[in-house]
Amino acid sequence: MRVHVVSDVHGNAEALARAGEGADALVVLGDLIDFVDYHDHSRGILGTIFGAEKVCRFAELRRSNGRGAGLYVRSLWETLDDPAAVVLDAARQQYAELFGAMTAPTYAIPGNVDMPELWPEFASAGVRLVDNGSADIGGLRFGFVGGTLLPPGYTLNRAAPWVPYVREVDEYAEAVRALPAMDVLCSHVPPAVAELTYDVVATRAEFGSTALLAAIAEHSPRWSLFGHVHQPLSRRVRVGRTECVNVGHFKRTGLPYVLRW
Repeated sequence: MRVHVVSDVHGNAEALARAGEGADALVVLGDLIDFVDYHDHSRGILGTIFGAEKVCRFAELRRSNGRGAGLYVRSLWETLDDPAAVVLDAARQQYAELFGAMTAPTYAIPGNVDMPELWPEFASAGVRLVDNGSADIGGLRFGFVGGTLLPPGYTLNRAAPWVPYVREVDEYAEAVRALPAMDVLCSHVPPAVAELTYDVVATRAEFGSTALLAAIAEHSPRWSLFGHVHQPLSRRVRVGRTECVNVGHFKRTGLPYVLRW
């Protein structure tokens, strides 16, 4: 059995169309949408709507780690009559291309930049939406949980034109605990292991999940697979009997992670 796994596609539909070649199944661990393209500021949803110059300014403010980025992007939204409708239209255009590129039998969960409420519009018979669920693939049980975690002390602006798929810690933990015993644990966010959560280019740690660690301790799956951290300090770490693997920043590599058994 051969399964290809990708995460952090961020609009790379061309590579996604090849990701299932030679595989019995394709697993997609989220972040299909390209919201802000930090390599080509003219692309992504923000680049399409506002142009490269404004996205370049936003990216500079993000790198400074100040509040200016949030204030700046709010000022951009205020120039539109109905920013939420504009974002939905741009997201639908990307999803039509991305879901159309999934050629192998696919099992998919959303990441933090995704809009899971739109996914049922684009899923076909060959694409199963498995967030908070499980599936048997080639005789192994896969458990799935999507999205990322809202750090303590942070709040989400639910009235914003775009709201990331970020989940309360307790709600996320409940979803993980509800999974059955599994052979492969699939998530977008990594388990809370320092080497897996630290991004060496961004020079900061992402918020990993202690609930995923607890599931690894309880079920001892063969693999824990995830993405989210684009340049991790360590791509793989063994926790007990479980191989924990960041499957890679697919937008940049164009290469799936291959499971064989």
